[in-house]
Amino acid sequence: MAVFDPKLPYNDLPDLPPPADQVESTTILKHCINARVALAELKQAAELIPNSAVLVNALPLLEAQASSEIENIVTTTDKLFEYMDITDDSADAATKEALRYRSALYEGTKMVQRGMLTTDMAIQICSTIKGRELDLRSESGTTLKNRMTGDVIYTPPVGQKLLQAKLDNWADFMHRNTEIDPLIRMAIQHYQFEAIHPFSDGNGRTGRILNILFLVEHGLLDSPILYLSRYVIGHKAAYYRLLQNVTSEQSWEPWIMFILDGVEETCTWTTDKIKAIRELMDHTAEFVQNSLPKIYTWELVEQLFKQPYCRISNLVDAGVAKRQTASVYLKQLCDIGILKEIKSGRENIFVHPKYIELLTGEENVWVYYAGVETDSVNAD
Repeated sequence: MAVFDPKLPYNDLPDLPPPADQVESTTILKHCINARVALAELKQAAELIPNSAVLVNALPLLEAQASSEIENIVTTTDKLFEYMDITDDSADAATKEALRYRSALYEGTKMVQRGMLTTDMAIQICSTIKGRELDLRSESGTTLKNRMTGDVIYTPPVGQKLLQAKLDNWADFMHRNTEIDPLIRMAIQHYQFEAIHPFSDGNGRTGRILNILFLVEHGLLDSPILYLSRYVIGHKAAYYRLLQNVTSEQSWEPWIMFILDGVEETCTWTTDKIKAIRELMDHTAEFVQNSLPKIYTWELVEQLFKQPYCRISNLVDAGVAKRQTASVYLKQLCDIGILKEIKSGRENIFVHPKYIELLTGEENVWVYYAGVETDSVNAD
């Protein structure tokens, strides 16, 4: 095998699978068991929320914000929640791009629930992220550089025919090498996709979506609620270093264990988050029922968690109330401290601060509404 030179196109990128002794060590298999247990607990926790839209609306937005931030596309979760269900053009460019990531995640989930991951699916996902039709990279001169020093650290393969061949091998590996545990395959395919670097832009975000879709395809997740980009942000230097070490040294074991540990840690954190959301939903329902018994319904409370930035139209569309009554309901919820009314463009929207704080906080903690209790509640 030729010596790797980061300044030359890595056309000799080895096909998958790697040698079995490099990817199925005893240490890797032990980490794999722990990650699988954590994934099973996450699936079970998700069933605590009776309406899956509560989680599917919120957690992919956090993933979209974090995955975009890895690529220095910075927006806030507040902006994402504000614009999550509207189609006007008033959001800033970074927010639009992060929202397109969420759309790509949704569309990809629907596609993979109907069939297997394919090269065409990856192209469609990246096209959705970028907001334009894309094809495999055809230009030469693409390099990856150290952001601090400007040094070239990797030059991906060049030539559409070669990229297509590498992607065909990548897709074939995911579906044929079933003797390798799916979580190990996910780690391997993620490296390979990033090394192929098939698009002119959006490769990292596309690759992170493909990780989640791979788990959905294999029944390890029912919906795209694994917030894995949070782990990458927390270990960004290690993520890029270990990717590079696979390229330069074929050092597979540390990379695979990094991904497996990331799945385990993220599942545990997300499970605690979901349990806290359910507890806050129950507490909110009780508080509304006691404070505003004439307007209380579970459907009304549920809508406040499906739409952390709620509009009158959200209640109308959900069949909770007609427009004038919905406006009254939301204002009454402001009066008792659950919601906060703010101006957004030409309309007023109703923010659920306690839920936003729970979603975006590192600690899975919430506080009782005033007049009920004063102590904090932890989901652990």
